[in-house]
Amino acid sequence: MAETETHQHAEPHDEDVHDANYQAPPEKTIEEIMAADQEDESLRRYKEALLGAAQAETIIVDPNDTRKVIVKKLALVVDGRDDMELDLSGDISHLKKQLFVIKEGVQYKVRIDFIVQREIVHGLKYVQKTYRMGVPVDKMTHMVGSYPPKKEIQFYLTPAEEAPSGMVSRGTYSVSSVFTDDDKHIHLKWDWTFEIKKDWA
Repeated sequence: MAETETHQHAEPHDEDVHDANYQAPPEKTIEEIMAADQEDESLRRYKEALLGAAQAETIIVDPNDTRKVIVKKLALVVDGRDDMELDLSGDISHLKKQLFVIKEGVQYKVRIDFIVQREIVHGLKYVQKTYRMGVPVDKMTHMVGSYPPKKEIQFYLTPAEEAPSGMVSRGTYSVSSVFTDDDKHIHLKWDWTFEIKKDWA
């Protein structure tokens, strides 16, 4: 079953996900953001452009889902190939069994599709930890940014990464991914697997 609520408490490995010295600014509603600095015309126009339709109406994409951020999909993006996708909108417990095959040495990006509803979210962050035979081998943290509510799916595309290469690097890797934010809300946490091979087959 997918995690259907935003967890407010710290997870056991949150010291790795969140900077203990960083103090996030207080959460503000869209109404509070629009009401502030009304005398600054350029800032007011910037906020109107940023928030779009969300300043005029409360945008709720799924009334049955109380989350502000609904993570829909993760995709591995490689030039010249179809995107390899993980559906994160349903039962995520089976994702470990769904194996991505990646050709050694290729450049790839990770794309995350998500919906923001109800309120603006600040400082979204994607953290990915990679393990081989239970041993941590890589960690990447990407600051995704702040996003207003929209009816459309929004996405974040990481900078290009290079898959490991060489006989020693070939094999199966397990990945723990977390989509979080400045306020330490865990919007979704999931595990998945990929295999580095000499070729795509």
